[in-house]
Amino acid sequence: MLTLTTEDVSAAVVELGLIEAAEIAGVWRELGSQEVSPEQFGSACVRRELLTGYQWERLRNGYRKGFFYGRTKVLYQAGAGSFARVYRAIAQDTGDILAVKVLRKRFSSDEAKCELFLREGRMGLMLRHPGIVRIEEVGKEGAGSFITMEFVEGQTLRELVKIRKGIDVVRGIDLASQLIDALAYAHGEGVTHRDLKASNVLVSAKGRAKLVDFGLASFAELAGKKKDELGKLRTVEYAALEVAGGVRGDDVRSDIFFLGTLLYLILSGRSVFKDSRDRAVRADPKRYADLEPLGKVAPHLPRDLVDIVNKMLTLKPKHRFQTVAEVKEALKPIQVRYADGDEIVSQEVPKPVRKATERTELKSEISEKPRIMVVEVSGKSQDSLRQFFSKQGFRVLVTENPKRALARFETIPPPADIILLSSQVLGHDAVSVFNALAPDPYLKKIPALLITSARQKELVSEAVEDDLRQVVTMPFKASDLLERVKILTGING
Repeated sequence: MLTLTTEDVSAAVVELGLIEAAEIAGVWRELGSQEVSPEQFGSACVRRELLTGYQWERLRNGYRKGFFYGRTKVLYQAGAGSFARVYRAIAQDTGDILAVKVLRKRFSSDEAKCELFLREGRMGLMLRHPGIVRIEEVGKEGAGSFITMEFVEGQTLRELVKIRKGIDVVRGIDLASQLIDALAYAHGEGVTHRDLKASNVLVSAKGRAKLVDFGLASFAELAGKKKDELGKLRTVEYAALEVAGGVRGDDVRSDIFFLGTLLYLILSGRSVFKDSRDRAVRADPKRYADLEPLGKVAPHLPRDLVDIVNKMLTLKPKHRFQTVAEVKEALKPIQVRYADGDEIVSQEVPKPVRKATERTELKSEISEKPRIMVVEVSGKSQDSLRQFFSKQGFRVLVTENPKRALARFETIPPPADIILLSSQVLGHDAVSVFNALAPDPYLKKIPALLITSARQKELVSEAVEDDLRQVVTMPFKASDLLERVKILTGING
């Protein structure tokens, strides 16, 4: 490591354009002297938010490149793969937060890999759809190749399912519909994706699904001119499927098959394939013929939904849906069934059927139970809250959609005596619904609890509390949560 003086570092940050010279004066004033160590200087810059921790680490290690790509300034590393690194960055002209994907240094001299990487960016520049991550700039900075794109605050579908396991039918179909719309647009532009998989689907904190990485995409209309070249632009999985199905390398029905694997994952919580890093296993066409039926893996799913996914996963292309528009049309009746808020269901354990003479007593018993509506995305948290409050004698309703929950409370009579909102995943959506209650003449009488985490201080500061609406921050005791609910609802005991 280079031995750097404080003077070296302070000169470098100005020379590189990381900090304005006028701002350095403020650092010296805070420190009270220029006779400080480089670490003290760097810490002060980070504390004053003139540098990020990532920028300071690079500077102290002697790096003078990799801070800027095109019109963006790198803030910190957000992710990494075997092919490229992804950074969170800020646009210097607009202040927008963007993502910068940078080809790893070891590939910079490999012309084929550089071209494939830049091709991804150029392909993305031509696609403009809410369901496709927007590419802003493609270029080179010195020897490094980069792609600048919109920054999606959220996680990959793979990460989401790993946490949530199976996603409920309503949310699952919603995600599927978003992906279908994006693919329909791409196919309409003559572009097939060629690499549909869970890690290439980003799900924002607001639940918006976006396709990313069109690096292996191919233009259908160019197939005749560059058939051999385009045939190579596909993953091992696509190649094996198309060999087994006897179709060319840019068939839209291949995208439909792999879209089916995403729906299988979303609805069941597990991949249709057994994970393998062995290329020979992944390239074996038999792997795509022997799939465990979705109905067997997730027997709780509606039969018509299972049939749709099974048809998408048929080995022979002629037996699949022929376009993604057909898939969307097939899903419509299922969406309609849930359009009236069917995702909000009673989570009580069903009671045994009673004799006619007992039904009046049963009806009275249920109506007198206190009701709580839980607005939570995490399946694990849903189960935990449902079980806890059910044991305490509550009738529990569950939904993932805070806006839909708010709409239900606008009906007469309201569906529950109190609403419990979790902002841990829902974020601002949960807070906005929490804050919408008090100003409304009717909703102002509805008690509410907002559950936040210790990391969400900014969100907590936005929440407006009063006598009927309170914020609770994790961790907390279940007994304390129960006590809060009882006080807000006026339940005794």
